[in-house]
Amino acid sequence: MGEDVPAQEFTRADRTRHREKVRRNLDVFARMLREAQFDTDDPLTGLEVELNLIDETGDPAMRNADALEAIADAAFQTELGQFNIEINVPPARLREGGLTTFEDGLRRSLNHAEERSSAIGAHLVTIGILPTLDERHLRPDSISANPRYRLLSEQILNARGEDIAISIAGAERLATTSESILPEAACTSMQLHVQTSPDSFAPYWNASQAIAGVQVALAANSPYLLGRELWRETRVPLFEQATDTRSEELKAQGVRPRVWFGERWITSVFDLFEENVRYFPALLPIVHDDDPMRVLDEGGIPALAELRLHNGTIYRWNRPIYDVAGGTPHLRVENRLLPAGPTVVDMMANAAFYFGLVRAIAENDRPLWSQLSFRAADENFHTAARDGIDAQLYWPSVGQVPVTELVLRRLLPMAHEGLRSWGVAPEVGDRLLGVIEGRCLTGVTGAGWFSERMHRRGGMERFDALRATLLEYREAMHSNEPVHTWS
Repeated sequence: MGEDVPAQEFTRADRTRHREKVRRNLDVFARMLREAQFDTDDPLTGLEVELNLIDETGDPAMRNADALEAIADAAFQTELGQFNIEINVPPARLREGGLTTFEDGLRRSLNHAEERSSAIGAHLVTIGILPTLDERHLRPDSISANPRYRLLSEQILNARGEDIAISIAGAERLATTSESILPEAACTSMQLHVQTSPDSFAPYWNASQAIAGVQVALAANSPYLLGRELWRETRVPLFEQATDTRSEELKAQGVRPRVWFGERWITSVFDLFEENVRYFPALLPIVHDDDPMRVLDEGGIPALAELRLHNGTIYRWNRPIYDVAGGTPHLRVENRLLPAGPTVVDMMANAAFYFGLVRAIAENDRPLWSQLSFRAADENFHTAARDGIDAQLYWPSVGQVPVTELVLRRLLPMAHEGLRSWGVAPEVGDRLLGVIEGRCLTGVTGAGWFSERMHRRGGMERFDALRATLLEYREAMHSNEPVHTWS
């Protein structure tokens, strides 16, 4: 959920000062893109994984503070709901065995965390939406203790002026309301980071947008919410609605949502930050005392704190990141659209597919986005979230095609090529992309596996079936065998 902020109230004057400061940040950022030396020589990649906590019966364990104290590892942090935590995996270079480093480190860390947290009755589960959540788990008193979360919830509800409405129609239908942003906590994701140069940011972001639908279709793992079977990746419509600051009237006027696929291909990272400032009022108008232009004039590297915090409250599925590490600025594409789970090897296969395919497409001489309309990319994304691996997507020169056929015939070879360009060892790429191939051949994802198991339990009370299936899922999760091989 981003950096910590203290509990506070904001005045109209605060918002005026913030608008002036964030626009000054934007001017400085534009100058830095022209003049500054960004860290581009040897790009890093990274990942974060959000986790759910459950008790012995499969119900949510509202004990993230206790779990974090038991785990006692700075890599694990709080998240929005008391049934969430997050792990930040140290960045690595793919050419130096980064995928293996991620996989080994993530397994080791999760095993250690499970051993510690299970001692207090809180077990870790990697899944896109915890299926045993019910309405009582999503009340305001379930927000984590960090003041940032309650403050952000208050600001979103104040901006909206009414309770948040959730309405999703899939295999079944859900319609409910919430007096906080707690439904967002139901969405647990894996986030991938790719560092780029200023010149290559636009191709990598455009490529990430173009393949978003394919990624979601292959990784869908969120079929149930509040006892209803909805979309294969229900996390997508839920996240879009759970942080929506717009009333129905503002939606009708065409005001842009804060969870946003976007509306156009870009030519520069500046396009995205400029849209953020132009289209979205601040939710957290915190102003620092520094003068970023003076810092730059004096040879320093501006933090651009207001611009970064504002960017953190606009939830693009592929988000631009400006950061400073070791006194040097850098840019990253943050790919935020994948669900967590089912297993570490499944998540690493998703990572390998993304890192390989995005590089192959971004560095192709003929840009894919010159052949694919932005609207088609958006439609692919939402179709894939609804239908999962059974989706039919639009692809240039092919037309409508089953996503499995598209991946097997066209995209897997490109992903292999991209991993070779990154310097990934062939045996590593073959093993991880082999998991993607296996999913396509069997048609099995986490969402499909879970739903099929639930249908077998059709005679049980719904939440009893959800608990039983989740415990079965958790047991298979610990095998670290790819989900398409689960019995």
